[in-house]
Amino acid sequence: MHFNQHRSLSFLSRHQMAPMLSALALGVVLSGCASQNPPASSTYSNDDLNEQLVMATAWMQSAGEYRALSFQAFNVARLRLDQALKAQKTGDRPLAVIVDCDEAVIDNTAFQAWLIGRDERYSSANWNAWVEEAQARALPGAQAFLQYAHSRGVEVFYVTNRDESGLDATMKNLKQLDFPWVDEQHMMLRTNASDKQPRREAVMATHDVALLVGDNLADFDSRYDADDVATRNAQVIQDRAQFGERYIVLPNPTYGGWEAALYGGDFSLSPQEKDQRRRAALRVWGGPEQTAP
Repeated sequence: MHFNQHRSLSFLSRHQMAPMLSALALGVVLSGCASQNPPASSTYSNDDLNEQLVMATAWMQSAGEYRALSFQAFNVARLRLDQALKAQKTGDRPLAVIVDCDEAVIDNTAFQAWLIGRDERYSSANWNAWVEEAQARALPGAQAFLQYAHSRGVEVFYVTNRDESGLDATMKNLKQLDFPWVDEQHMMLRTNASDKQPRREAVMATHDVALLVGDNLADFDSRYDADDVATRNAQVIQDRAQFGERYIVLPNPTYGGWEAALYGGDFSLSPQEKDQRRRAALRVWGGPEQTAP
């Protein structure tokens, strides 16, 4: 969350306050019917909305392509870290890597899968119960990369928007996965503010940060913390040289700042309204009847 599981209360709502889906899920599940919204229904529930999680969650849990992208991200991260180590000179500040936790180095898709078939949405109670179980798995390639950084003396800081109340459970989970640098100094969870920038800057004040690893654009810079699609996409274009260089992005089609942008940051929308906003964001083919012979 990274955009990881809390943003103070506003981050909470924008991050995971509701079930999420991906462009992949939309393209497969909703293609052919996206040119108009379905009629309003008082019976449309979170259970209905959660069905849109099926394709994205199945992809993350079973697709070789997802694993390949994760390995690719950490392979590139290792190359960039080697470059930073080679460029380091005597007297330089120590090197560090900043990583988000959720869907950046650990996999919480079991929580997303739990939502499917239930009239449930993301809530603090549901999420905290999952965190306390300490059952998140390592993303493919994450443990090897983090241990490599440790072997080269590069410190790893976990800047996550999990609530500080989940510190012990999160540390337990990461230690079970044999992640390095899991201590109170290197675990930087959310306290009062969801904005990660002050925590990133605290690390940058004492270390040279070689890389930032995350699944949400706000894991790299708070300028991405915007409530509209156009602003986020324009910022990506502006920062395009950073991706694969200093910013390492992991794929997460189930939730994130991209979804919040579809709603204008308003997660208080009803399940039906969220469905309509998702459909309205689709670019739709006109169909064979509109194709010239």
